[in-house]
Amino acid sequence: MDRVLRFALSRFVRRGSLTLLTARGTQLIFGDGTAPKVTMRFADAAAERLFLWDPELKLGELFMDGGIVLDEGSIYELFQLVMQDTGGDRSKLPVQLNRRLRSIVRWLRTENRLGEAKQNVAHHYDLDERLYGLFLDADRQYSCAYFEHPDQSLEDAQLAKKRHIAAKLLIEPGHNVLDIGSGWGGLALYLAEIAGAGSVKGITLSEEQLAASRRRAAERGLNQVVSFELEDYRSVHGRFDRIVSVGMFEHVGPKFYDAYFHAVARLLADAGVTLLHTIGRTGTPDYTNPWITKYIFPGGHLPTLSEIMPPVERAGLAVTDVEVLRSHYAETLRAWRERFLARREEATQLYDERFCRMWECYLSMAEASFRFEDVVVFQLQLAKRNDVVPLTRDYVSEREAALRAAERAPMRITAEAGE
Repeated sequence: MDRVLRFALSRFVRRGSLTLLTARGTQLIFGDGTAPKVTMRFADAAAERLFLWDPELKLGELFMDGGIVLDEGSIYELFQLVMQDTGGDRSKLPVQLNRRLRSIVRWLRTENRLGEAKQNVAHHYDLDERLYGLFLDADRQYSCAYFEHPDQSLEDAQLAKKRHIAAKLLIEPGHNVLDIGSGWGGLALYLAEIAGAGSVKGITLSEEQLAASRRRAAERGLNQVVSFELEDYRSVHGRFDRIVSVGMFEHVGPKFYDAYFHAVARLLADAGVTLLHTIGRTGTPDYTNPWITKYIFPGGHLPTLSEIMPPVERAGLAVTDVEVLRSHYAETLRAWRERFLARREEATQLYDERFCRMWECYLSMAEASFRFEDVVVFQLQLAKRNDVVPLTRDYVSEREAALRAAERAPMRITAEAGE
């Protein structure tokens, strides 16, 4: 067993320092002796076998359940060690059967039909609202922030994200907007209060988020302009000048991409603009980490552009702009992880120690994936016609400047920039 462990981990850990104490008491050392330094031990031989058989799934489970113990370093630093040199290359996994089976199962799964989609959303987003208050910004933006400079705070970067998206949407007074996957309502409220939308409809499948969004709209006196509904994108009717979706497409699933983009095309006005903000991957299509899909985001999938573009084309939509946000989400997750760990005791009181280990593992794995693997965020601007978006991208910075001015004195603006 010790020999197999040495062979498996030597393929991943080259820089940094990993000291592994096996169930037999053998000490195995990997890396070049530099930081980060992690000392990990297995609780017993059964934990070793589980790790070797299915490390993608079992590493997280063993950390949650005490099957592995970190005597030095953090779970984030452990993920850094195994990802930073190889990008977590799955071809180096000790058991390739699991990888092949998951690649096959990925195409067979249909987890996001109408009823199943709501259950999958509830698994993550209907947790105690106080949990998210431990680490998110005050506006509850639970998606990638937009860091305009390295020392920008999380709050300012999340505001910059909303501003960046609003600028790309080219919102004018009187426009009606659909927000697919509206979360806790922060973007919808911004589009109405700051960007000057005539009306905004936010839809979500989370009952907890729906209640919070409606409460926030009422508190700000925006009930006549902003509405929120418990509704699936496939059930929406009407026509919208602008459609936006942030952090929701990851939950659609490849089998439903055609349904998603056909719904967008059906709902979008002929001169409309839509913006899709989604986590994705720059490599080739593959399955999503099995621990993440089992414990954090059931039904989730991180698409490549090669998976997104064919259904976009089949729906009759034109791509007018593509932006790739690379390390922005790594920095967002770093802030979330640090905030969560600083208030970990409060999270333990809400749930329990195992849940907190799961949440720390999730935030750490996600941050490492964005920092060391091929995980990014795509912002795709789409339209039905090529002439509805300005010919150059100058309008983005011009509209951001107008929105920034409106944020200092909240009011309904006319968004004349870029016209």
